[in-house]
Amino acid sequence: MISPFAPKSFPKMPTLEGVNLAVTSAGIKYVDKKDLLYVSFPKGASVAGVLTKNDICGAPIDWCRKILPKGYARALLVNSGNANVHTGHLGLKAVNDTTKFIGRHASCRPENVFVASTGVIGEVLPIDSILSALPELCSKKYNSPWVDAARAIMTTDTYPKAAWCRTKIGKTTVTINAIAKGSGMIAPNMATMLGFIFTDANLPSSILRGLIRPIVNNSFNSITVDGDTSTSDTCLIFATRQAKHPAVKNLKSSEILLFRDALNKICMNLAMQIVRDGEGVTKVASIRISGARSNQSGKRIAKSVAESPLVKTALAASDPNWGRLAAAAGNAGEKINQKRMKIWIGGQLVATDGGICSSYSEAKAVRHMKARSINIDIDLGLGNGSAQVWTSDLTHRYIEINAGYRS
Repeated sequence: MISPFAPKSFPKMPTLEGVNLAVTSAGIKYVDKKDLLYVSFPKGASVAGVLTKNDICGAPIDWCRKILPKGYARALLVNSGNANVHTGHLGLKAVNDTTKFIGRHASCRPENVFVASTGVIGEVLPIDSILSALPELCSKKYNSPWVDAARAIMTTDTYPKAAWCRTKIGKTTVTINAIAKGSGMIAPNMATMLGFIFTDANLPSSILRGLIRPIVNNSFNSITVDGDTSTSDTCLIFATRQAKHPAVKNLKSSEILLFRDALNKICMNLAMQIVRDGEGVTKVASIRISGARSNQSGKRIAKSVAESPLVKTALAASDPNWGRLAAAAGNAGEKINQKRMKIWIGGQLVATDGGICSSYSEAKAVRHMKARSINIDIDLGLGNGSAQVWTSDLTHRYIEINAGYRS
């Protein structure tokens, strides 16, 4: 069942100088599914990223965390169908074997090869199947379509997710292409489920690092489907540095402002695609907090509301149960004065001065709750802090999908 928010078509993404894509089926979970993506980069390509903060993380996360500070990349290998998490020495061996093989093929050090895995946790990665597929995969002389790359990293996603744009650094036009996957275990505490961003811009890793962290916090770190942070969350940005402009060395340079804005829009686009493809989703809601003591406090309150099962089931039922919103806000561990708090649903003031608003119309609130996109605003009246989080409803379909995830 495809998400009701699925786009009508996959974007027509351009080729990107220095990025070569190859996709194949290694039979990791399903025989007929393309489940292995290989991306190669030219010498000198830079990389930065953010990784899951879940303490139970996969061998690919440990590997990427080790090599990211070096700031260089020659290849990326991504598999779906198996997360390679909680698999002990066999998981580490799988990472070592694949990075060494690709290092030999690409004439680079294994430390320049990034890996990511997504899928079932606790099952040993069928490394023999992957190693058997790698020789042909790494030798492909043509670019696989971007849509194939996006499909290869999918698990329970109902559609492939991608976005791209062109922008300028100085007077030079540069391109940003990006793909992502995510549908369940969406409450990232670092980045996204899997997100890979590619650009031909001439940007060193220090600049990429300074760009991606704050942008991730306001995009991928501001969505939730089920409150579970994945063990494999990875967001990496690669720059092939093939664009003909001087290398940007200062994060405050005016020449990078347009690129920063474009990158932010790409990440917001992908983040919204992920929450709109949440498992069993029929509705998406914006939870916007204002008047908080700080932005951090506002973010915690927004997440408390967005992740409340009672709020999410009310969304599914088109029930404007504002009491659940108030209760979830009060359960965030932040100081709240209910007499100062105001709550709006669809722009209608429903609660103020510690109780229901005298002009509140239940019928009007229900009409708004029946829409696919719902707006909920809460003003705490305590300060200047603000935050926004996007969430989805919780339906019977979510239970069905996850009850049969390993079958």
